[in-house]
Amino acid sequence: MAVSDHPQVVGRVGSWAHACVWACVAVMVWPALVCAQEKGGLTGEKGSSIKLTLRSRAPIAPNASRLEVVEKAVEWEGAETAVIVCDVWDQHWCKGANERLAAMLPRMNATIKALRAKGALIVHAPSDTMKFYEGTPQRALARNMPTAAPKAVSKTDRPAEPRLPIDDSDGGCDCTPQCSSKGPYPWRRQHAAIEIGGADAISDSGREIYNLFHQRGVQHVIILGVHTNMCVLGRSFAIRQLVRWGFDVVLMRDLTDTMYNSRRPPVVAHAKGTDLVVEHIETYWCASASSGDVLGDSSGPRIVFVIAEDEYDAKNTLPAFAKEELEKSLGAQCTFLNGNAKKTDMPGVEAVEEADLLVVYLRRATLPEDQLARLKRYFEAGKPVIALRTACHGFQNWLEFDRVVLGCQYTGHYGNGGATEVRADANAVGEAILRGVSPDRFRSPSWLYMVGPLAKSARPLLIGKCGDQPDEAVAWVNTYRGGRVFYTSLGHRDDFAIPQFRRLLVNAVRWGLDKPIPRDR
Repeated sequence: MAVSDHPQVVGRVGSWAHACVWACVAVMVWPALVCAQEKGGLTGEKGSSIKLTLRSRAPIAPNASRLEVVEKAVEWEGAETAVIVCDVWDQHWCKGANERLAAMLPRMNATIKALRAKGALIVHAPSDTMKFYEGTPQRALARNMPTAAPKAVSKTDRPAEPRLPIDDSDGGCDCTPQCSSKGPYPWRRQHAAIEIGGADAISDSGREIYNLFHQRGVQHVIILGVHTNMCVLGRSFAIRQLVRWGFDVVLMRDLTDTMYNSRRPPVVAHAKGTDLVVEHIETYWCASASSGDVLGDSSGPRIVFVIAEDEYDAKNTLPAFAKEELEKSLGAQCTFLNGNAKKTDMPGVEAVEEADLLVVYLRRATLPEDQLARLKRYFEAGKPVIALRTACHGFQNWLEFDRVVLGCQYTGHYGNGGATEVRADANAVGEAILRGVSPDRFRSPSWLYMVGPLAKSARPLLIGKCGDQPDEAVAWVNTYRGGRVFYTSLGHRDDFAIPQFRRLLVNAVRWGLDKPIPRDR
């Protein structure tokens, strides 16, 4: 019987005697349920497996202060896997939190349903609401498992956890004005949009859940729900404790949210704050995965190219490069927006709202205010940007773009026709973006731009030299509103025939998209 069908749940809570009956039933039937589930007769087919691509972060040798993304494909037996649905309450004290959760609920329920069908044990953990579920078999199932002694605290090769990368000391409400967090708290149960199956369990106790996992033989745990920086990390059944108990833990990164006020440090968009906490977890606690792996609807990244320049034939070189290098290797869905001849209009610019990555190759464009506003909203959201060549003087009606977003100060160039000798910056050893850019000294037909000094937040990657002129950075990475920014003053039409430049650009796209950068091509 599903929880939603149980009269003691939809009405008032049943008697203690009734609850005890359900407890006895749970203890007696659990072995049979396990047996049936392992044989595929209850929630999944025999031998059902769960395939995931796990994402984590690891230091880049020899510079351990730099991290790179690492992905690993795994295949888990459904019968050895559990899913914890953390604090997906019917009501939160923060209006914004309710709205963000509402947007996730349909996909969250579909993912839980798909994992259940593969034999995974689903544990619903809406903290502080167990009274609502008294008298249900799912609650009795978790409560009445035999006690098991937890494993000793597991050692890990991950570094010690520092403070979170966001300031949530004010409770994290992102509304204006902020909602009151004074009790009593409004949650009474798990949100009704999340279905509770007959063989699921309900508990908000770490020890109960551990006992259940021990009896079931669970090795792998997928956790989803809210909020990543609080309950998903810190509850007695959540990531930190599960890792310490030795479970193989994975965060479903697209089915979670943070309590973060975007007006607090590091002053980034709310979604970017969630991304930063996910990166923190991937570095210090466990890997993450995407619900697309479970639902089978993952698609390639959406890359939008914004092009308006009249010197370097970018309207032809960039599409050819994308077709050969990005669509094949990344499955990228590329959209190319070309400005008009006067660079005063960018038809289709609304496409940037759905972009996972924006590539900018503009030169002194004067876009209408509504079009420029769309681009600014993208940048302000902390989403990744790749900027090429003339983008450092790309906007006539946003002259500070180079200083604010790119992290440089464009003042001109050293004359047309002089080739640039390019070499790796001495401090860029080990940077993943330079992986495979070999040899790291090459000659570019692009004449050298004057872009210094760079912002403190920028890290030079490549240095250029033109005759007896001073050295100038020709490629670097920066951050803006927490987002990844890559810029290179290379990008002459003939640069696209240089293997090192092509590899650099592919690496930059992967870096911007938070994808692993291969060591060899």
